[in-house]
Amino acid sequence: MTFRGHCGTSIRSRQCGIRPRVWSPQHPSLVATQYLARHAYSTQQAESAEEEPLHTIISDTENVQGTFSKHEFQAETKKLLDIVARSLYSEKEVFIRELISNGSDALEKLRHKLISGGGDTAPMEIHLQTDAAKGTFTIQDTGVGMSREELVSNLGTIARSGSKAFLDTLQNQAEAGSSIIGQFGVGFYSAFMVADTVDVFSQSAEPGSPGFKWSSDGSGVFEIAEASGVRQGTKIVLHLRDDCKEFSAEDRVKDIVTKYSNFVNFPIFLNGRRLNNMQALWMMEPKEISEWQHEEFYRYVAQAYDKPRYTLHYRADAPLNIRAIFYVPETKPSMFDMSREVGYSVALYSRKVLIQTQATEILPKWLRFLRGIVDSEDIPLNLSRELLQESALIRKLQDVLQQRVIRFLLDQSRKEPEKYARFFNDYSVFMREGIITTTDQEVKEDIGKLLRFESSCLPAGQHTSLQEYASRMKAGSRNIHYLCAPNRHLAEHSPYFEAMKRKDMEVLFCYEQFDELTLLHLREFDKKKLISVETDIVVDHYKEEKFEDIKPASERLTEQQAEDLMAWMRNSLGPKVTNIKVTPRLDTHPAMITVLEMGAARHFLRSQQVARTSEERAQILQPTLEINTGHDLIKKISELKDSNPELSQLLLEQIFDNAMIAAGLNDDPRPMISRLNELLTKALEKH
Repeated sequence: MTFRGHCGTSIRSRQCGIRPRVWSPQHPSLVATQYLARHAYSTQQAESAEEEPLHTIISDTENVQGTFSKHEFQAETKKLLDIVARSLYSEKEVFIRELISNGSDALEKLRHKLISGGGDTAPMEIHLQTDAAKGTFTIQDTGVGMSREELVSNLGTIARSGSKAFLDTLQNQAEAGSSIIGQFGVGFYSAFMVADTVDVFSQSAEPGSPGFKWSSDGSGVFEIAEASGVRQGTKIVLHLRDDCKEFSAEDRVKDIVTKYSNFVNFPIFLNGRRLNNMQALWMMEPKEISEWQHEEFYRYVAQAYDKPRYTLHYRADAPLNIRAIFYVPETKPSMFDMSREVGYSVALYSRKVLIQTQATEILPKWLRFLRGIVDSEDIPLNLSRELLQESALIRKLQDVLQQRVIRFLLDQSRKEPEKYARFFNDYSVFMREGIITTTDQEVKEDIGKLLRFESSCLPAGQHTSLQEYASRMKAGSRNIHYLCAPNRHLAEHSPYFEAMKRKDMEVLFCYEQFDELTLLHLREFDKKKLISVETDIVVDHYKEEKFEDIKPASERLTEQQAEDLMAWMRNSLGPKVTNIKVTPRLDTHPAMITVLEMGAARHFLRSQQVARTSEERAQILQPTLEINTGHDLIKKISELKDSNPELSQLLLEQIFDNAMIAAGLNDDPRPMISRLNELLTKALEKH
């Protein structure tokens, strides 16, 4: 048998290599039916579903006895009706979710009543019926039902909504409290968004209770009369408005139930066929769930066809009640997934009823690569269940989930380092974003534990963490050193790495574009400062580093020669440099540029869209040119500045530009071409 979703799309299309259409939250039925078809409830059950006899309890057996008594809605209820009809819900379809949730509440109340007080058990079900010819939508439950007084108080007085009053009487009984979703009266009024008239038939579960019919057009008045032929529980008939007749179509209602109420505890039947055969895996014990079930569930919640590379099944009762399943996709995220405006695929549930398809508030944005479900009965909801209220509780939930995900990834990095390395390679951009966008230093450092870098003391291709670096630091060291470069070769041959290598100090190599910005925002880790080896030696935190000249004095310019050369250089370079000085840090390189907070300066220039002259750059950067007076090129310039000023000027400008390029501060080397050609010409003049 082939299960079909919208437009007749078949799950066989995947087997034939046809890419499915893009899923949207409003149309989840394709993936849901695929999941259903493959789920362990058995393919045989799914294939024979249409052959099974229909099961429904909905029938037109009710008859009004006597006359109706008229009542006016409470003033607050009239206001609520107007709000509901106009603006409370962003999507009209949620009235089905609300009515199903109310039916679930009624069944939970009955179950609690039977457990605590005894009584005959009965099938606990929710039935839906669509009638396109009559333009009606009907929902009936076999729950606790309502008496005349309860119909008046629950449906006519918002201050005494059914579930709220029930919870007030059972506030000390955790089991009952955890089973009730929302407030009955509010959800019920969502019916008036789509219906001209709403009829309610209800009979209380109290022995000997008669049945009643409640009816209203939502204009401010409702009627109640005793009725015969009413079954225990509640039946609601919506006479749909002309512009809402879509909700009398079976396929439309099926899609809505699949979207919002697939995991409700009680069986839901639509026109005699059961809809919700899916298990809420997040409510099960982790050890009871097989890897195959997780794979199938991941494909359902992520609307994907790969497998999860990581699965986190999290359950907690304190400090918050949380039931969650998170998956990390096997497929590397695309640029679309990395966008901060899209990509959220974690759904929010409250006691297995969908609240938000894409919950953007319960996880920080950097964790948007996760797929899964969070269910918490502690979440405060507004009247429509659609939007989370701003509260400290939501922030607490976000913090708890964030810390749990970080701890999980750290555990995985220790258990399977090679697998984690592949994950980090694919998803590291999100962790960098987390550090850059988070304001809490403690959280920054927690995310920082997930970072991985190559190191000067480890072979190429091998990565290390900040924690591991700190564990290898020499006694008395206070800084974690890093160097940003496009690749390892350039890092190892950088003038900035040269002195650190001489001192046998470990340096982390950062190759990604945003590594530098990430570490600038991180600032410190485990009370150790993160310091770029490019930072000026005069900065306080570098005073601990002492460098000795490699070459003897006889192989370097004398102090007077160096002073004369630097004076000439300052005059020749003019405003391009702020200062020139001699450095003992260099050996094989003639010079280098140092800038206070080099990384921040480089990021600032990179983020600017306008081109700048060398003088403008110098004004922003205030660079210092540090020269190696033992280098042959520097010594040669010292000789040529008097005998051949033209050539020495060309050489000095080229050395300066070379140093700017090595520092990553010159993004356009094309202006050097004419000078290089002139230098080459002069080099050939002697031959």
